[in-house]
Amino acid sequence: MSKDTLRIGCASGFWGDTEFAAAQLVERGDIDVLVFDYLAEITMSLLIRAKAKDPTQGYAPDFVATMKPLMKQIKARGIQVIANAGGVNPSACRDALVAAAQAEGVELKIAAVLGDDLMPQLEAMRAAGTAEMFSGAAFPAKVMSANAYLGAFPIAAALAAGADIVVTGRCVDSAVTLAPLVARFNWKADDLDKLAQGSLAGHLIECGTQATGGNYTDWASVPGWDDMGFPIAECRADGSFVVTKPAGTGGLVCPSTVGEQMLYEIGDPRAYILPDVVCDFTAVTLTQVGPDRVEVKGARGRPPTDQAKASLTYADGFRAMSLFMIGGIDAGAKARRTGAAMLARMRRHYAARGWPDFTEASVEAIGAEDTYGAHARVSAREVMLKVGVRHPLKDALELFSREVAPMALMSAPAITGFTGGRPKVQPVARLFSCLVPKAHLGVSIDMGTQQVAAPQLAGKPLDPATLPAVGGPLPAAEAFARGARTVPLVQLAWGRSGDKGDSANIGIIARRPEFLPYIRAAITEEAVARWFAHLVHGKVQRYDLPGTQALNFTLQQALGGGGIASVRMDSQGKAFAQMLLDHPVPIPADLAL
Repeated sequence: MSKDTLRIGCASGFWGDTEFAAAQLVERGDIDVLVFDYLAEITMSLLIRAKAKDPTQGYAPDFVATMKPLMKQIKARGIQVIANAGGVNPSACRDALVAAAQAEGVELKIAAVLGDDLMPQLEAMRAAGTAEMFSGAAFPAKVMSANAYLGAFPIAAALAAGADIVVTGRCVDSAVTLAPLVARFNWKADDLDKLAQGSLAGHLIECGTQATGGNYTDWASVPGWDDMGFPIAECRADGSFVVTKPAGTGGLVCPSTVGEQMLYEIGDPRAYILPDVVCDFTAVTLTQVGPDRVEVKGARGRPPTDQAKASLTYADGFRAMSLFMIGGIDAGAKARRTGAAMLARMRRHYAARGWPDFTEASVEAIGAEDTYGAHARVSAREVMLKVGVRHPLKDALELFSREVAPMALMSAPAITGFTGGRPKVQPVARLFSCLVPKAHLGVSIDMGTQQVAAPQLAGKPLDPATLPAVGGPLPAAEAFARGARTVPLVQLAWGRSGDKGDSANIGIIARRPEFLPYIRAAITEEAVARWFAHLVHGKVQRYDLPGTQALNFTLQQALGGGGIASVRMDSQGKAFAQMLLDHPVPIPADLAL
């Protein structure tokens, strides 16, 4: 690559992603930078528990294990590595990497970015009346973890100081990609459009193979699931970039695979708020420029805000999930009655002991389309009955766990296949999202004996009223003059859905520009709210992205608490887009598909 181009490969979309990705990118990707994303919002509470047991832990040990055998190649090829694997203990992660490098006989400069930990500020945040940024809920009484989302400039400072590997705690996922671009191309804080483009590059590759054909609507067209290519962003100094993958690997890179990922887990596309820049994705264009090569342009930037998003987790009782099979005639009906009886039995025994009712309970016959609510179509002859419950008392759920198996002899016929034995009772960690002034964050860089100054964080308030109105086309008055027919949305669009706490989003991309007016006319906020009325209890909002002929819907209070706080089978809204793609759309009778 020339000095005006940087190839950045992402080897991890979550903690637990495949262990083979890093070697694929190092050995076959011709990359300059290798990045990893490990930290989902709820992961921090798990790492806090690990650190409480052992103060040398609290980071993702998988990262060190992955890096150790690759260190000689990384050094020889001059590849920089950036990962948010530091979790709640970035310095310990750095120490483990230093030890691994010494064991491999490799001399590497390793840095850790610190300052996201807000636990020392909890009482000040409580005294300031800090509320949940979406629901307005009061500050939790007992916090397990508290971390602010940091950005790219502290990482870039470490790279500029010569770091070969940089680990961070909680940083925004895209920052690990933006940082090397800032460092290589000397982008400044006011290069807003370039920062927006670099952030979009990070957003597109941060979930690994989701950008190269994984989770794609047209899944049958994607080859090579057994050797999926991990994404590479080939970035230029002007901010434009191409998304691709290592040659000879499986997967598919085209505007719709990349476009689905662009819409994944975003809110208002006019103002995708990140620590370093507020991104506007409404005018982004995606152009196929070669086999498995998509050029991305058009992201625009606004100044960053003066607030940092923070994610707190707190204990909120316990949960348990039972799962077993019921077969034969009317399996769905048998499962629903069995689940209802399980809950009724427990409620009788809880009342006899003076225990409260379940905090939440969910009965779903998986295979009978219970997650579809009123839109279910299947009369199944085999289902998995999932009963999920939450309760403030661990003893109450231990009793529930013991009383699942007895239903096999006292309820419906053909109960079998108890998955994993008795349900495990788990503590619930709920997410609390809030804003903290950036001025309150003390960011620093740990690079051993080498002193590296961290840049100051800055920004200004964002007034949503200043965002431009962005709309889209509707059918012409004469569009249905020669009659109409109705088709499912999937014939007209691709879709992808994801989660943010208890909210979900669904991105929809028109397969052809001429389909968009009919999609917009049929798939309104009201239509989506009706389609998901059995799951969504908050506001539904729609946003337009004309550059990609796309729509993004946000659905509030949609996931039963979200993450491990939810007792639903789909606690992250992963199936929501697939469900919406069944929605009927009227189109002109003579519109070619």
